Amino acid sequence: MRHIVTVQAVVTAAEFDREPTFAELDAIEHEMPVIRAEVELLDAQIIALDRTPNEVDARRIRRARRKVLAARLAAANLTTMHIPGVSA
Repeated sequence: MRHIVTVQAVVTAAEFDREPTFAELDAIEHEMPVIRAEVELLDAQIIALDRTPNEVDARRIRRARRKVLAARLAAANLTTMHIPGVSA
């Protein structure tokens, strides 16, 4: 006699089907100034693509590049001062 049983779905969630951990959320929050600065740079570059770049466009792009570098420097300095999960 053959038994008929139902096939059970996997009980544990898949790797892609979970919420971010607090450490991942902290890392995202730590990188947000860099992300915002890079978006601002991308916006300035897109504006310059639509037309022949003038002096104002060039200044906007230079300012955005400096802001990206400053945000990356600040993020790197914060990382060396405090690494989440590691006690000094």
